[in-house]
Order: sequence, then structure tokens, then C-alpha cells
Amino acid sequence: MKKFLVPLCLLLVTMAYSQDDLLKSLDSTQVQDSYSTATFKALQLVTLQSTKMPAKKEFYFVVSHRFGSVKDGFDSFFGLDNATTKLGGIYGVTDWLSVSLSRHTLNKMYETGLKYRLMRQNDNFPVDIVGYSVADINTFLEKDQYPGLEFKNRVTTVQQVLISRKISQKLSLELVPSFVHKNLYNPDIENDNQFSVGGGGRYKITKRLSVNLEYMNNFNKPNFYENPLSVGLDIETGGHVFQLIFTNSQSMSESGYLTNASGDWGKGDFFFGFNLYRVF
Repeated sequence: MKKFLVPLCLLLVTMAYSQDDLLKSLDSTQVQDSYSTATFKALQLVTLQSTKMPAKKEFYFVVSHRFGSVKDGFDSFFGLDNATTKLGGIYGVTDWLSVSLSRHTLNKMYETGLKYRLMRQNDNFPVDIVGYSVADINTFLEKDQYPGLEFKNRVTTVQQVLISRKISQKLSLELVPSFVHKNLYNPDIENDNQFSVGGGGRYKITKRLSVNLEYMNNFNKPNFYENPLSVGLDIETGGHVFQLIFTNSQSMSESGYLTNASGDWGKGDFFFGFNLYRVF
């Protein structure tokens, strides 16, 4: 009997020390947070930015179109005769910072932006938070029309906070407070500072298809403009995401979309278009 008791005691002591060492090891190991992924598949919800960020050293080439209003029917071939175009690029400087530059045919607008991640949704934090800062430069303005025109008068700035949450594998929601400052404006019809709050969501229909919706309420817009309301369809095809869009704003710049939506959905006055992202 003693033959078995001695080895058994030694085994129990060894196991106790081993367990103690294992617990110490676990206590000293930092457990990494589990971040949510694929909250949005495209960098834009529809026209608004989403909280998706390019990875470090990723480059996105962007092509966007907004055709004219469909309300004129065959006279403008349902808006196809009055298309506007946006061409641009987005580069991931780091995993939390990207820079962008684009050119819009509407108002011959140049737009540059910074997008930066502040917080990520994980087991300990409920939402993603991303900042977005934009400067629009309107080169359509002429000194003949505005004799005292300076470069600063061409610039409009936008500051946004993008707050999103992935509710489930199919549903993601986003809240977007926005502040727009215009250096050149008509005080009789609008304010130099405009504030809006809204957002939208994405609902995944299939593995490669989702429907998106967004709406922004501008609290001090001119009465003859509408609040922007847009519906989109995301289609994932290999190395790019293709977005089909129906919206009441033809502008694709952030400031134009938020402050100059001219279409009235109730009167069939809306615009068709698309966004195409190709990643390299």
C-alpha cells in the first residue's frame, strides 16, 4: 500500500504547484478585446460616411454619379442627361486614420477630408465612434460675380461625429451629428452655421447584398430646401462594393448634401445614382 501512497502524494503536490503556476500565468496575461467587424461593408452608408475605415496602406479609388431628377421623364431621359460626377481617392495612413481627396463636377468642387477612429465597439464598449472633418473648395465662383472674392470665401467646412453599433449579423445602425460652416452665404436665405442630426442603418439581405437608409434633419436650413433622405443598395462583387442610390439631393459633397437637398420625394422629385469603390 505504501508503494502507491508515496507516488500518489507526490503527484498531487506536483499538480497543485502546476495549477498555481497556471493561474499566475493567466492573471499576468492581458486578454485582448474582441472588436466587432463588418458593421458596414462600404465607406459610405449612402451619401453619409460610415464608420468603416480603410486598413493601413489601403487605397480606395472612388467613382460616383448622380443623375438629374427623374421627375422630367423622357425630356431628360429620367435624369440621365444631367449627370454629375465625383472622382476621388482615399488612403489609409494607419488603421485609425485616412485621408481623402475628390473632385466634383457640380460647382467644380474639390473636397479633402480626414477620417479618424476614436473608439471601437467591443465587449467593453457599446459603439464605434469615428470623427470626420471635411473642407470643400468651390472653384465655380467667379470674381466677376463676387468682386471681393477671396480664397477663404470658397471654403466650406464640415465636422461630423459618426456613432454606430452592430446590433446583429444583419442589422447595423448609425447616428451622425453634423456642423457645417459656410464662409460665403446669403444671409437673407440661409445661415453661415448649420447644424443637423440624423443617421441611418444597414440591413443585410444576403451574403453580398444589403439595403441602406439614411435621413438627416437640418435644424436651420432655408425653407425651400428639404432634409436629405436616401435609400441605397450595397452589392459586393469581388474587390469592390457597388452602391445603387435613390436620393433627394444631387450633390455628393458633404456640405451640399446636408444643406442643399432640393428634391421632394412626395412629388416624385428624386435622383438616381451610384457609388463605386475599388480597393488596392
